[in-house]
Amino acid sequence: MRAERNRCADLLRVCAIGAVVLGHWLLVDVTYQGGTLSGLDALDYVGWGRWLTLLLQVMPVFFLVGGYANAVSWTAHRGRGEDGWSWVRGRVVRLLWPTALYVAVCACAAAVAQGAGADPTTLARAGWLVALHLWFLPVYVLLIALTPLTHAAHRRWGLRVPVVMALAAAGVDILVLGPRLPLIGAANYLLVWGSMHQWGFAWHDGTLSTPRWRCRAMAATGCVLLVALLGRGPFPVDMIGTGTRVDNTSPPSIALLAFAATQTGLLLMAEPALQRLLTRPRLWARVTRLNKGVMTVYLWHMVPVLVVAVAFYPTHVLPQRAIGTSQWWVQRVVWLALLSVVLVVVVRCLTWVQRPLRRLPVGVGATGWWSPVLLLCGLGACAPALTILAVKGFAPAGHLAVLPLFLLATGIPAVVCSGRPPAARTGGGGAGDARSTTGSTDTGAAGAAGAGGGVRGRAWRGWGNGRWRIVRKSPDTVSAVHPVH
Repeated sequence: MRAERNRCADLLRVCAIGAVVLGHWLLVDVTYQGGTLSGLDALDYVGWGRWLTLLLQVMPVFFLVGGYANAVSWTAHRGRGEDGWSWVRGRVVRLLWPTALYVAVCACAAAVAQGAGADPTTLARAGWLVALHLWFLPVYVLLIALTPLTHAAHRRWGLRVPVVMALAAAGVDILVLGPRLPLIGAANYLLVWGSMHQWGFAWHDGTLSTPRWRCRAMAATGCVLLVALLGRGPFPVDMIGTGTRVDNTSPPSIALLAFAATQTGLLLMAEPALQRLLTRPRLWARVTRLNKGVMTVYLWHMVPVLVVAVAFYPTHVLPQRAIGTSQWWVQRVVWLALLSVVLVVVVRCLTWVQRPLRRLPVGVGATGWWSPVLLLCGLGACAPALTILAVKGFAPAGHLAVLPLFLLATGIPAVVCSGRPPAARTGGGGAGDARSTTGSTDTGAAGAAGAGGGVRGRAWRGWGNGRWRIVRKSPDTVSAVHPVH
């Protein structure tokens, strides 16, 4: 038996990546002056534009859908009696292979530009522009690694887990804004984004949306808190960039969490209507097709910005307009159209180029006591490397970022070589389960959004060496869920 995909989760994922692309293309204004390419934040020049971020901030949706997808996949994995280490490796590797290709291409381009004598300032800015969105990956990789533990906590304590995490996030904000302890603010990357990831667990087993008043209460509570924090608190309305008083995203704040609660509650309220809408064959076929390219679009969507800027600004085909003027807004339409054309070409080419990645293994080598150690060492190298690239870019000060590239070059093989995936078992899960360890490399920034809802966590297993004790309260507690991944 195989559970039907949650079509609403797939739709949310596609819409979220569209909003991310639109936000980056619209709000990052590339300039060309004195032979140097640079960039400006349009929000600094369009005052009312900060209210627009309430529509364009969709990263909470990625973490919500990612939590849902990880709950589906991990539940199926546990149902086959397999250990957590192999599951983590499989999920992470399917993110790292396409990321490795993107990083390799950008690093080679930066090295060639540096060797050709490119202006260091321009090279540094360009290298940062195509790396800024990579911040999501180390956070999400960390949440994947913690999923066997956090999902166990969810099965035991349910919605109390994200509530406690939210209270802890508020405490972190108090310490950051009061005693001025900025370093402790890094904890909110796990607490705030992790709370949204836990909501995905609750969406999967129905505790967040059943009964239906819970999602309405979530939206109402989040809205009240958001209004209070923005009106009476120190937080700016800007949910994407840096505010005038405090930043809502670097690190994420309790105001962003309140915004995410409002957004999530509203989306779950609309879920029944969206599910009915997606029963239309043509619409669902289109969503399915777009969903396959989400990871590719997320990684490569800033490349068209550089291509169009280099092609049209120095040649004066596109004039430089003052940000926020009517001429600038008209030119934004042309700008978005050009970028869309280039992105379509890039994605089509990459769809063909990335086909060999689908045949790459999610793990090789024998498994043993060393497998978890090697996996953790690999993750410990990859996560900081991606963080450094997101903060400093591929060519800080005009020189190739050697350290993060070295960490990735050693970390990815360590993850892959931490052991081969367990052999697919016959019976029970069937082909649908087998795909959870060998699925497409384009599982996306939020993971594959397979369905399998309504099954509460009743089967308890250990975390470690693959020896499991299964306790079932009904014959179909786990075996009825076989998602497609």
